[in-house]
Amino acid sequence: MLETVKYLFGSTGASGFGSKSTAEQVTETCPDLRSITAIITGATSGIGAETARVLAKRGARLVLPARNLKAAEEAKARIVSEFPDAKIVVMALDLSSLSSVRKFVSEFQSLSLPLNVLINNAGKFAHEHGISEDGIEMTFATNYLGHFLLTKLLLNKMIKTAKESGVQGRIVNVSSSIHGWFSGDVIRHLGQISRSKSPYDATRAYALSKLANVLHTKELAQRLKQVDANVTVNCVHPGIVRTRLTREREGLITDLVFFLASKLLKTIPQAAATTCYVATHPRLVNVSGKYFADCNEARPSKLGSNSNEAARLWTASEIMVSIDPKAVFDPRNGFDYDHM
Repeated sequence: MLETVKYLFGSTGASGFGSKSTAEQVTETCPDLRSITAIITGATSGIGAETARVLAKRGARLVLPARNLKAAEEAKARIVSEFPDAKIVVMALDLSSLSSVRKFVSEFQSLSLPLNVLINNAGKFAHEHGISEDGIEMTFATNYLGHFLLTKLLLNKMIKTAKESGVQGRIVNVSSSIHGWFSGDVIRHLGQISRSKSPYDATRAYALSKLANVLHTKELAQRLKQVDANVTVNCVHPGIVRTRLTREREGLITDLVFFLASKLLKTIPQAAATTCYVATHPRLVNVSGKYFADCNEARPSKLGSNSNEAARLWTASEIMVSIDPKAVFDPRNGFDYDHM
């Protein structure tokens, strides 16, 4: 109850920010970002677009990968109209396709740009069951597996950039508090929904993908620490964004319910704040493997804190993105190898 009250009133936490803080406010005192190059997925609208706008305002060079290039060019135009000196590159990327991820990384590498910040923001909520071209349930493929491969393929570039520039690299995985709604066996459930559309619970599939973002963060942080890389990784819950609510008016009680609900939602500038804070704020140097909400460190779910589950998902993910024909993803056991 106390946390809910703090949220409603926008009380600040240890960081000095809270649920009502905006992306512009949390970056006001960040270092000059003109030497920073950031990749932001899902930046054509919503939270991602506001994240891109604010980082551009602070001087960062942006790479905006998108499945819809027209929407990405429009997002770029909006930013440039506000900040004419903004440096923005638009590139093609479909996160649900592993071949598209590989192509994007190859094309990005050819630009010979540094890479300081990677914000894995893009998200999908598939209301209907779907399977990606790689045989993975569509929500999981887009929200998690595509980002897993993207991060894996860009990691050496980030480590090299950090070493040459002396500026710590940062990876931000955008998750959701909904990750706590999933319970059970992560790999087994993924196998079930990747093989058959029945039974398919869209909300549970979304929660699974967001739990995977949390587990990815935990395991990657350990691996970066083991190789002494000057790169951190953290994940964030941006909050639920305020949208236009349409309904038939039914009197005082209905109005009261919608009024109270609106107070639990965020504006887009508020929802982008935690991502921008984790991506830029000096306070978070050397902070890695953590989960943030309302610009403050928070606790993920019990399953999201499970190191064994994080390692197990990592191993399964390596199999799923592998181009080795001997690698086989076995949803019953998590992973296996077919030695032919």
